[in-house]
Order: sequence, then C-alpha cells, then structure tokens
Amino acid sequence: MDFNSPNKTSISYKFDIEKNDFSQAGQASSTIKKLLRQLGIDPTIIRSAAIATYEAEINIVIHSEGGQITVNIYPNFIEIVALDRGPGIENIELAMQEGYSTASNEIREMGFGAGMGLSNMKKCSDSFDIKTKLGCYTKVTMILNI
Repeated sequence: MDFNSPNKTSISYKFDIEKNDFSQAGQASSTIKKLLRQLGIDPTIIRSAAIATYEAEINIVIHSEGGQITVNIYPNFIEIVALDRGPGIENIELAMQEGYSTASNEIREMGFGAGMGLSNMKKCSDSFDIKTKLGCYTKVTMILNI
C-alpha cells in the first residue's frame, strides 16, 4: 500500500470496544502504533496517537455500554474518533479536570479511573472536541498533525 499515492486519501481502521472488556483494552492503540511506525510517522506523534487512543479505549470500557474507535490517517494529520453508547457526560468542564473521575472503587482498585483520560487525550491532540448527550453517547474527536 503506497500511502503517498495521489489516489490514496486516507487509511481507516475501526475498532469495536466492549463494556468492561479489560482483556481487549489497548488493542486499538497497539495496532495504530504499529501501523504508524510502518508508515514512518515521527515517533513523538506515534506516542501521542497511542496514548490518546488508549485513553479513549479505557474510557469506553469503564464508563459506557461499549462503542467504537475510528482512526483515519491522512497525509497531513491523524483523526481519532471515539464514540460510545452510554450515559453521556453530565458536566464536561468538570470531567476535563485532571483527577476528576466517576469510576467506581472497583475500577480504581484495578489501577484505572485516575481521572486523567480526557485531559491526556486533549494534551496529546492538536485539536480536541467533545460532544455528549446525556443517556445517549459521548463523541470525542482528536486531530494530530503529522
């Protein structure tokens, strides 16, 4: 696959993420990391994309009824979209604060739910957008410039 071909506008991957499936969490970020490495993307960008994707995966596993992560790789940027089915976020501003978490004690005892997911996703992105509807979904879109 010649990514630099003028006929190739993007490479897309979709990953289904299941609620409470910690055994599979991290597979999307690992796959994306390998692909970006094969494409010769700068290691700093690869690291940011892997962190952003992993944080999105974990948030879907912990806080939703499941969802999907779509990664689109364009010649000049990477777009990561995490869309879940779930409760939505009641207060986005509060949820964006480092250390704020609605994770249960059980999740925290497993080593997750430190309240850094959304803020880490934003830090790793050149552009970050979050949309949510209570009782329905949360959609996080992250752009990383290449």
